[in-house]
Amino acid sequence: MSARITTLPSGLRVVTDAMPHLETASLGVWIGAGSRHESRSEHGLSHLLEHMAFKGTKRRSARAIAEEIEAAGGDLNAATSTEHTAYYAHVLAEDAPLAVDILADILTESTFDKEELEREKGVILQEIGAVDDTPDDLVFDLFNATAFPGQPIGRPILGTPDQIASFGREAIGAYLDSHYASDATVIGAAGAIDHEQICDEVERRFSALAPRAAAAAAPAAVYQGGEIRLKRRLEQAHIVIGFEGLSYASEEFYALQVFANAVGGGMSSRLFQEVRETRGLAYSIHAFHWGYSDTGLFGFYAATSAKDVAELMPVALDCLAEAALSLSEDEARRAKAQMKVSLLTALESPSPRCEQIARQVMAFDRVLSREEIIGAIDRLDIADIRAAGAQALRSNPTVAAIGPVSKVPAPDRVAQRLRAS
Repeated sequence: MSARITTLPSGLRVVTDAMPHLETASLGVWIGAGSRHESRSEHGLSHLLEHMAFKGTKRRSARAIAEEIEAAGGDLNAATSTEHTAYYAHVLAEDAPLAVDILADILTESTFDKEELEREKGVILQEIGAVDDTPDDLVFDLFNATAFPGQPIGRPILGTPDQIASFGREAIGAYLDSHYASDATVIGAAGAIDHEQICDEVERRFSALAPRAAAAAAPAAVYQGGEIRLKRRLEQAHIVIGFEGLSYASEEFYALQVFANAVGGGMSSRLFQEVRETRGLAYSIHAFHWGYSDTGLFGFYAATSAKDVAELMPVALDCLAEAALSLSEDEARRAKAQMKVSLLTALESPSPRCEQIARQVMAFDRVLSREEIIGAIDRLDIADIRAAGAQALRSNPTVAAIGPVSKVPAPDRVAQRLRAS
C-alpha cells in the first residue's frame, strides 16, 4: 500500500498517497468538527466558519486568496458535513507548497472582517432559502431532523436564519478555538506529491494549530423515528422513508451497504425495476445508507405525482421486505461489483483519493487497503446481507414528505406493511 501516515509533534496527522503517473496534486485539511459538534447556540457556526475562511487573512485579502490560487491554475473549495469540515485545493505538482501555505493561512490567520462577515451571512441566508425552494433537498433535512429529533446530529447543517443573523466575530473565534485543534485535524494529499516535503511544509505552516485542552465529544445519537409532512402546491410528492442504519465502524456496515445498493442503487435494482420500469410510478427512486461514527440511516427516496403515491408506497415497501427474505446471489453480486468500482475509481483520481485516505485516518486512525475493503465485501454471503436489511427494517420507521402528501403512509402503516410482506 502506497499511503503513508506521519503524526507530527503537535498531534496533527499527515496522510499522503503518491501517484507518480500524475502531474497534479490534491491536498486538503479535514477537521473533526461538523454540525453535530455544535451546541444549540452554535447551530450553523461550522458552516459559517467554512465560508469565512476564504474572506481574508492577515496576509491576504479575499480577492488575493482567489487570485493567487487561480494564477497557479489551481482551485480552492470547502465543505461542511455532520461530522467534519474540509478545506481542499487542487494544483500542479510544483505548487503543492503554495496550496499548503494558503490552506494554513485561511485556517490559522483569518481576520473575520466585520463587513465580510455580514456579507457572507447574507449569502448563507440565500443558501438556506435555496434549500427551502428545492424540495428534493429539503425533504432530506426534514428526514434527518425527524429521525434524530432535538439532537445536534438531526439539525440542518446550514443553521437557521435567526441563528445565522445573530453570530458575531466573537462566536466564530470561540468556536474556532475550541474545535480547530491539531489533534482533531488530518491533512491529506494525493497525486504528484512527496510525503516528506508535505510533512515539512505542514509542520512549518500549521505551527499555530495547537492540541485541544479537552476533547470536544459530540453527544451520542439516539435514533427515534417519526413523521413530518409539509404540504405544498407541487407537481410531485417528495418522500423519504427510512430506518436506523449502521455506523461505519460496525462489522455489519458493508452488509447493509450491499443491501441498499441491491435494493435501490442502480437501474437493475428492485426499486428501479419494479417502481419505475415495470409500473411507471416514479421518475426518481433510489435507496441509500449513510454511516456516521455511532449510528446510521437507511432508506429510500421517491418523487411521484399525487395520483401515484397510494400505489407507489406499498410497492416500494414490499420490495424492501421481500429483499430481506429473498435477495438473490445475482443481485448481491451486482451490488458488490458497483461498490468495488466506486472504491477503485477513487483510487484512480487524486481528489477522491485524498478525501478517502483523510476520512479513513479520521475514522480509523489508519488507511484501509484496497484488499481489506474488497475482501470484506467479497466475504459477505447472502445470509449476511439479508440479515442486515431485515435488522434495519425492524427499527421504527421515519417518514418525511413534501408536496401533495395526504396519501403518504404514517410510520405505523409502514411498519405494518413490512411485517405483512
